[in-house]
Amino acid sequence: MSYAVKEIFLTLQGEGRQAGRRAVFLRFSGCNLWSGREQDRASADCQFCDTDFVGMDGDHGGRYRTAAALADKVQELWAAEPLDSAGAIPFVVMTGGEPLLQVDEALIAALHERGFEIAVETNGTIAAPAGIDWICVSPKAGTEIVQRSGNELKLVWPQPGNDHKAMAEWAFDHFLVSPMDGLDIAETTAATIAFVLAHPRWRLSVQAHKLIGVR
Repeated sequence: MSYAVKEIFLTLQGEGRQAGRRAVFLRFSGCNLWSGREQDRASADCQFCDTDFVGMDGDHGGRYRTAAALADKVQELWAAEPLDSAGAIPFVVMTGGEPLLQVDEALIAALHERGFEIAVETNGTIAAPAGIDWICVSPKAGTEIVQRSGNELKLVWPQPGNDHKAMAEWAFDHFLVSPMDGLDIAETTAATIAFVLAHPRWRLSVQAHKLIGVR
C-alpha cells in the first residue's frame, strides 16, 4: 500500500492529555466526512474542520510508496536537529483529515521498529488497527462511531446532536471537551467551561498550539 500524505512536521502536541509533548505530526490527505472543499462544507458530515488536508503539497508531503519510506521520513524529522533524547520516547501523531483511511499494520510496525510511540487522532467512524499506542477519538454529530474505546475522547463543543451522556459510558481513559473554534470562540469557550462545571467527569482541553503560535 502507498500513502498519500499532506504534510509531516516537528512540533509540540497542542491538545489533549499529551499537550506540550514534542511530536512529529504525520498528516494524511483525505477525509470521509468532508471533501476539504469550501463549496462542500455546508453539506458535509463535519462542517467545522479548521485543517487543510487536501492534496500532498505541504512540507514533506507526497506519495510514499512503502511503510518503510514513510517511517524513515518521520524518523528523519524527529532527529533533524541536535537532540538530547536521554529518557525520551520518539512520538508521532497520525492525523488528517481522517488518518485511519490509510493507516495499516505495516506502517504501525515500521514506526514501532524505529522506536516510536504512535498516537492517532480520528473521528471514530473507522475501527483502529491493532498496535496504536494512543487513540484519540473526536466524534462528529450524526455519524456512526465504531471506535468506542481508547485513551481519550475529545468532544468539540457545542455540537447539537451528540449524546454526551451516552459517550460517557464508552471505554476511554480520559473524557475531554474542547471549544469549537471560529468567530464565536469567546462564546463557545464560555459554554464549554459551563459544561465542564456541570459535568465534572469531563475536562477542558484547549488548542494550546494556537495560543503559543505553533502549528
